[in-house]
Amino acid sequence: MSKWQKVKIGDLLIRSKIPIEIEEHKEYKRITIRSKHQGVYVRDKEIGKKIGTKKQFILKSGQFVMSKIDARYGAFGIAGDDVNGAIITGNFWAYDINHSLTTAEWINQYTNSPAFYDLCERASSGITHRRYLNEQIFLNHELLIPSLDEQLEILFLNNHKSELIHILNNELNNQEIYITQLKQAILQEAISGKLTAEWRKQNPIQKGVPDTDAVALLAKIKAEKQQLITEGKLKKEKPLPPISSDEVPFSLPDGWVWCRLVEIAEGFEYGTSSKSLKIGKVPVLRMGNLQNGLIDLKDLVYTDNEEEIEQYKLSYGDLLFNRTNSRELVGKTSLFLDNEKMIYAGYLVRYRMIGKINFYYTNYVMNSQLHREWCNTVKSDAIGQSNINATKLRSFIFPLPPLTEQKAIVEKVDYLMKQIEELEAQIKHRKQLAEELMQTVLREAFV
Repeated sequence: MSKWQKVKIGDLLIRSKIPIEIEEHKEYKRITIRSKHQGVYVRDKEIGKKIGTKKQFILKSGQFVMSKIDARYGAFGIAGDDVNGAIITGNFWAYDINHSLTTAEWINQYTNSPAFYDLCERASSGITHRRYLNEQIFLNHELLIPSLDEQLEILFLNNHKSELIHILNNELNNQEIYITQLKQAILQEAISGKLTAEWRKQNPIQKGVPDTDAVALLAKIKAEKQQLITEGKLKKEKPLPPISSDEVPFSLPDGWVWCRLVEIAEGFEYGTSSKSLKIGKVPVLRMGNLQNGLIDLKDLVYTDNEEEIEQYKLSYGDLLFNRTNSRELVGKTSLFLDNEKMIYAGYLVRYRMIGKINFYYTNYVMNSQLHREWCNTVKSDAIGQSNINATKLRSFIFPLPPLTEQKAIVEKVDYLMKQIEELEAQIKHRKQLAEELMQTVLREAFV
């Protein structure tokens, strides 16, 4: 480090202000700078008459550009050829690089180092959500920098280390994909009876007994539902057509039966459409609270409407179905496992199982590839979103095992998923170590 010299940021970066007066009938490129050092991109192209700020500046490729508002979040980078000639407001600062002292690649790597992030944080002032970078403090910051030849050597070593870390991260990302595929494979084997094939050998079915024969179980549930309808406790439903052979996606083991979801569940009710509050008495679950088969209690809204609370209150074991969302997320289902009072919003459908049907098993079915493929088949698409109404949901064909086998399936799946959770934790830890290793590489190179 004896050859390293002390310089100021302002020696390396020279502020560029190329003014431009926006013309009404001319089209201009505008940029966005992604946080966490993820690059500078064209945000859009706009006609001059629609641009409010008429006095702006020109950005040139090869310049270093940063956001004075979001610099502490990593909103900076080297401008590429695609943003050459784009316009920037005074909230974006462009700098020419002093190539007698450094290179664009050195600046690019230095600005991704912990030392530079720390500088941007310390040089920013103001209220929490509107802190601005102080350019004078920023440009007067001193640092040690090696000669151009040594910079090239350090960059070569850094790039080699970065490539190895990148390979490691790719492998960890692939492992996450494999785990997701493994989860789906487990659920598919669970709902098709393959996961409990050995269990059935030790627990043969007894025809006519609901605990061991799904045909008898379904008949019992139908009789119970009819009794509840007769007593006025359930609404009479419009009968659905029998399941055709074309609808059946795969064969089931002896003792299982295909049925429509409405035959073993009740409710299928939309939630409240009233406007919710940021604070209040009772949480209102929305689309974003349905995550990975369970309820995520982050970002809650609330209601104080007693009538709504009574009408839409959830019970332990209820299932919530997302009837409107993107094409990939419409139909996602989560299980409500909370004893606290909560209700649900209008884009969700609530239903609950009857006849002692295991709601954990039901949740596995509704998060399986079988259900995902069904959603893709029956959804109706609109601009930006897809829909599956409650009527369609009622008609979903459901692989029903006997009650005792439902319990065995849940125990087996829970065991396997816990093993997978341990693998996920290991991958997460390794990704964190890889990130720390990358930060160590940058910390050692840029002081």
